Amino acid sequence: MTGLYELVWRVLHALLCLHRTLTSWLRVRFGTWNWIWRRCCRAASAAVLAPLGFTLRKPAVGRNRRHHRHSRSCLAAAHHRMRWRADGRSLEKLPVHMGLVITEVEQEPSFSDIASLVVWCMAVGISYISVYDHQGIFKRNNSRLMDEILKQQQELLGLDCSKYSPEFANSNDKDDQVLNCHLAVKVLSPEDGKADIVRAAQDFCQLVAQKQKRPTDLDVDMLGSLLSSNGCPDPDLVLKFGPVDSTLGFLPWHIRLTEIVSLPSHLNISYEDFFSALRQYAACEQRLGK
Repeated sequence: MTGLYELVWRVLHALLCLHRTLTSWLRVRFGTWNWIWRRCCRAASAAVLAPLGFTLRKPAVGRNRRHHRHSRSCLAAAHHRMRWRADGRSLEKLPVHMGLVITEVEQEPSFSDIASLVVWCMAVGISYISVYDHQGIFKRNNSRLMDEILKQQQELLGLDCSKYSPEFANSNDKDDQVLNCHLAVKVLSPEDGKADIVRAAQDFCQLVAQKQKRPTDLDVDMLGSLLSSNGCPDPDLVLKFGPVDSTLGFLPWHIRLTEIVSLPSHLNISYEDFFSALRQYAACEQRLGK
């Protein structure tokens, strides 16, 4: 019985070798007729193997294609993550807080392009981001912007996105989504900068009423200290998009020492444009009023 099994396996092995040899020869010989031969060979192989209890499974083409597409997407996301992380480390200095200021009044703002900028900031290692437009469009549509950021975060950072979980911190919106705080995103309008100054003045008046401060103690440093008590540092860098030579009311007190880089538009902005602005910031010498 053992000899019979051995003989059967030898015959099967010989058939498979013959099948492969004929397939290779006919592929070269007949070119476009190859698919016909494959179908015939598959039918013949099935006829030979069926009596022995073997079956040929049809390859799951659709499933394999989806798997390959997913694999390519994961590889692309991993490549982007490595590149962006390396770019951030290559700079001599990186802003802790970046402002994205849209001054393009005549054009509809792009939520997807701003979301891309926020995700790039996450990837290179920037901790605080403020998004601002003079008309308050992003502030009124805050949830739409946050949904777009989360979507692009998943697409561009892939499985690594948990390392960049953002905190959507907006002092005037109690319904903001808050995740594990690795990055803070604030959406601002012209009222926010003025409101901060009003609150700082109220805090100082309260300190004076409590005899902890005197009216003559109010100076630039004191007001700056009161404004920074919310835990968010002043912006180090502002990317201003549009032809207007003004920040149009963006945090007027907080940006007195901020580096401002102007770009023509935020529409269809590329990562190369974004990183070029970071290189410009890293190369500048900030004297901080000295």
